[in-house]
Amino acid sequence: MTSPPTESLPAWMYTDPAFFARERETVFRTAWQVVCHLNDIPEAGDYQAFDFLGERVLTVRGDDGEVRSFHNVCRHRASRLADGTHGNCGRRIVCPYHAWSYRLDGRLANVPPWQGFEGLDPAEHGLKALEQEVYLGFVFVRFAAGLPSVAEMMAPYTEELAPHCPADLVPQGRVTLRPRPVNWKNVGDNYSDSLHIPVAHPGLTRLFGSSYGIEARPWVDKMWGDIVETPSSNWVERGYQALLPQFGHLEGRAQRRWNYYKLWPNIAFDVYPDQIDFMQWIPVSPTQTMIREIAYVRPDARREAKAARYLNWRINRQVNAEDTVLIARVQEGMASSGYETGPLAPSEVCLKSFAEKLTAMTGGARAAE
Repeated sequence: MTSPPTESLPAWMYTDPAFFARERETVFRTAWQVVCHLNDIPEAGDYQAFDFLGERVLTVRGDDGEVRSFHNVCRHRASRLADGTHGNCGRRIVCPYHAWSYRLDGRLANVPPWQGFEGLDPAEHGLKALEQEVYLGFVFVRFAAGLPSVAEMMAPYTEELAPHCPADLVPQGRVTLRPRPVNWKNVGDNYSDSLHIPVAHPGLTRLFGSSYGIEARPWVDKMWGDIVETPSSNWVERGYQALLPQFGHLEGRAQRRWNYYKLWPNIAFDVYPDQIDFMQWIPVSPTQTMIREIAYVRPDARREAKAARYLNWRINRQVNAEDTVLIARVQEGMASSGYETGPLAPSEVCLKSFAEKLTAMTGGARAAE
């Protein structure tokens, strides 16, 4: 690889349709995408579905208890099979267009006899499977081989992540979709940017003091902050500091630390003592992104645990509101003739790492031509 850049990615990469098309093929075809947690689909026939750059993903629990992922497309006329983001399809996945049906393991089960397909080989017309990997209970898929496995990419942090991901994690609510009028890279850049924390996030600064840190590994960025003991002047933050209980599955500093992990290129895990969230910024167009997110918790009936999770949500709702404004301001500036690129500080190791990988994968200067 070339030496890390000392300047940010050029502005045109955040607005150009041709470069967006290039990213689609060189970055996202081989990138792992998180679909759900195993406990989002506990029963046979339960499914999770989402769309990604023209692809349709269907992850379903089979009669045998196995979880499998398929293209959410009928093999007859390409109709979408399962609607919405989640549900239960019963014993069969039935196409709403011509009633072709599939077993939960993807095999073609039945074609209506009156349609004249007597010579059709069912073995050749089952659902198209996607490559799937389960990492610490989370289900990932990808559309083409190329990158290392999720386990290999996340290896530097698996040991510290594992206690936060016990087998009994359950979803807290449902997946939320939030459209943003920005390029997907602006969402990711902001996530790994440490310099804006003391400027634009007063709440996090009160919670973390001077403890906020960042580091970049080959495929994962990590950010973290420790909850300080000095009571915050804000009642929500002060309540979280006071009510956050001890959790038996965590040890030492993990009881009071917020960790953030960004997996290349567009997935983040926000890991708190009281819960774990994933956030995914799904590219829609050069200037449109859909943020997809959900939280998971361990079953815990303690009132202080429930209160801490509510206060966590309040704190992060404010942080998200602040970030929404920030990334919109940046996206608007990317279209200005007064900005081409900007310098990166020595401490901006995550932004340097991201720019290096993206430039290498897309061809950089060649892409500009």
